[in-house]
Amino acid sequence: MKRYDVIVVGAGPAGLSSAIEAAKRGLKVVVFDENSRPGGQLFKQIHKFFGSKEHKAKIRGFKIGEELLKDANDTGVECVLDAVVIGLYSDKEVVVKIGDEVVHYKGDTVIIATGASENMVTFDGWTLPGVVGAGAAQTMMNLHGVQIGKKILILGSGNVGLVVGYQLLQAGCEVVAVVDAAPKIGGYGVHAAKMARCGVPFYLSHTIIKAEGDECVTGVTIGEVDGRWKIIPGTEKHFDVDTICLAVGLSPMSQLTKMAGCSMEENPKKGGLVPVCDEYGETSIKGIFAAGDVSGIEEASSAMIGGKISGVSACYRLGFIDKQELKTVTDDLRKALSSLRQGMFGPENKGKDIEKTQEGIDISKNLLKKGYLTDEEVMKYPGVKSIKGIHAVIECSQNIPCNPCQDACPKKCIKVGANITSLPIIDEKSQCIGCGMCVASCSGQSIFLINEEYEKGYTSVTLPYEFLPLPEKGMKGRGLDRSGKEVCRAEVVDVKSLPAFDHTNLLTIKVPKEKGMRVRFFKK
Repeated sequence: MKRYDVIVVGAGPAGLSSAIEAAKRGLKVVVFDENSRPGGQLFKQIHKFFGSKEHKAKIRGFKIGEELLKDANDTGVECVLDAVVIGLYSDKEVVVKIGDEVVHYKGDTVIIATGASENMVTFDGWTLPGVVGAGAAQTMMNLHGVQIGKKILILGSGNVGLVVGYQLLQAGCEVVAVVDAAPKIGGYGVHAAKMARCGVPFYLSHTIIKAEGDECVTGVTIGEVDGRWKIIPGTEKHFDVDTICLAVGLSPMSQLTKMAGCSMEENPKKGGLVPVCDEYGETSIKGIFAAGDVSGIEEASSAMIGGKISGVSACYRLGFIDKQELKTVTDDLRKALSSLRQGMFGPENKGKDIEKTQEGIDISKNLLKKGYLTDEEVMKYPGVKSIKGIHAVIECSQNIPCNPCQDACPKKCIKVGANITSLPIIDEKSQCIGCGMCVASCSGQSIFLINEEYEKGYTSVTLPYEFLPLPEKGMKGRGLDRSGKEVCRAEVVDVKSLPAFDHTNLLTIKVPKEKGMRVRFFKK
């Protein structure tokens, strides 16, 4: 039986992070993963992360995956792929199926980082080909380059549904609607706004009645629900679609911790059945740790920090570091983790109906219902100012943990402050130079450069544009507002795609002078 100091189950963001922390302190570490490539969900994620520098903010998920794999290789982590862990026992014996062989390993410590599985909902026709989970859709698109359908309806308005929905648009699909039984959008408003300005409608307090078709999905019927989640007769709506994408939440894959005999708890705020862990990620069985979504559903940024805590704690458990180093390192990590858990989307606010930002500004009801701010609402926020010449307009209206814009601006025109969930503020005393770094750095694509004095009768609008093919300079098209409606004709006057922008394309269009504060998207 082969023995390791640390056995990690799962080569996702939490598992790799924990393995790296242990290996760089001299431990012998192996990671088992059932997939043919490591990295977990990261390589599906082409969007930029939120948070701050320490959370890998403004870096795309697959780039973070590449960094983790390099670090794992450099620190000597052994990674065994196509390896299914089928058993874990309280004495830290791990049973792995590799090909046709079943192999037993012994770990002095074991870190479980098995992640989460997609939830499903049932409705008439839910087993038809064409009904697909959001994670599967992301895998097909971003790993295999397969378009999952032409016309798609999404069920679920959390961050997963919104992010995958936008990526479906980027892949050339038509998203006919985002549907959710909840009365308000569940994910970040900036994610919803990206879809709304592309013309995608939201149907809140609605759910799927049935998927239509004999051999595959050819359509879908939805209906409005009442306060008891029952369909209201006469509210049925039909859409011709070939695909239904389900983004209805995740559940921790905690089977191994239960098999090992760890104390478990049913915790709805953490996504379901999870192991009971202490502040270091250690379960009720000494030497067995849990990290990432298996211990509670959160973002990948949180999973990586949780993985680091478990990796360092395993080092202490085996005597490779002392108590003081454990405390120093984990205190800093917990501080970073705490900052990600602040704001209106933090764990303590789950299920709460928050009506005001921490600055005392009313939360936009239109944003929560339709996915976009109205022309009147947008002017209330501290990131929107009437300034002569070129200036940034920041349409960030919720307290989410993110501050790359503050660091990106070379002239310090944007201030977030020490609390990364604060709304960005435009400093009117600083002079914007129109470099576009703030637009490129914004993970939510909610920053625009406006110049009302571009030329006589015209305002220029610089916006993030992540669709192919790129429009060319001189191309004329339509300027769309925040709801996706055409408001005027627009002409492309500049296109930038620079390494400093992480290849985020910046499109500058000119529109009639009075339309500059309304136009937020360009369509040919």
